[in-house]
Amino acid sequence: MNPNTIIISRTDSIGDVMLTLPMCGILKKHFPNVKIVFLAKAYTQAVVESCEHVDVFLNWEKISEGSPGSQIEILRKIGADVIIHVFPRKEILWLAKRAHIPFRVATAGRLYTIGKCNKLVFFSRKKSSLHESQLNLKLLKPLGIDHEYSLSELCNFYGFSKINESAKIVVSDYLNSLQGERRKVILHPLSKGSAPEWGLKNFEALIQIIPEQQFEVFVTGTKEEGEKIREVISFNKPNVHDVTGKFSLNELIELIRVSDLLIAASTGPLHIAAACGVHAIGLYSPKRPLHPGRWSPLGKHTTVFVAQKHPLKGEKLTISPHEILKVMQSS
Repeated sequence: MNPNTIIISRTDSIGDVMLTLPMCGILKKHFPNVKIVFLAKAYTQAVVESCEHVDVFLNWEKISEGSPGSQIEILRKIGADVIIHVFPRKEILWLAKRAHIPFRVATAGRLYTIGKCNKLVFFSRKKSSLHESQLNLKLLKPLGIDHEYSLSELCNFYGFSKINESAKIVVSDYLNSLQGERRKVILHPLSKGSAPEWGLKNFEALIQIIPEQQFEVFVTGTKEEGEKIREVISFNKPNVHDVTGKFSLNELIELIRVSDLLIAASTGPLHIAAACGVHAIGLYSPKRPLHPGRWSPLGKHTTVFVAQKHPLKGEKLTISPHEILKVMQSS
């Protein structure tokens, strides 16, 4: 098979989308002239468009606003030979079948994929010991791609190299205004419930022991998260900056790209940092399937800390701030 156009459907979070991008690079390796269309949520657009292997971004929310007929017509006009449902969604499965996309790929583990997809792949994400990025690649088997890539190989297929020039100017102007020569570290304390968290008190404890002359510290998050963060984290040190809600996603990607380290739980910014070659320090629970074996940052410069046990309700990951500081200073 030599497809002309492939749709990758992944309409969930930034971290999930990031770990799907290597699939696009591998498809381009096997089919150099293929057009890759990435169907995703609007808030992940900046991430998808940073990937050199993606040719077109499709906004799922915008499509879903139309009538069923118009939705089918949008998919039909793309002229795709293949759609890969990395994150199977009932309504998109239905649309792809009615748009008569010839090659429709999904896992066989969900009843609602049967009858809507004609290329089913049998594997279980929940029971597997493979990394999420490796599990995604199993969906390429119907296209004749059956190579088992190691994690060290996969990070070479990110293609996360397209730079938004407007964002570059905004971030550059901001950093120039600080006039500092310290190494730049980003702390991303919250995860919107996507992963067990280290806790704001632990991030505050880390901030208090970070040497002022060595690091410029940027605390990131949404505007809403910033309100919660400021209840615990103090910003009274000259090298610690509250940038929650300050940057767009394109600008946050640029800030990450020009930083030296990023510390977070298993969140989108952690995976962005790894893809950019920034030292990504991940904080994890040992519990499957939340453990780093499944969700570790995929990159050439990463460190993972794993708590001794999964936190109970109301608890946070038990990881020493001093151990993290040691890694920061030796990086």
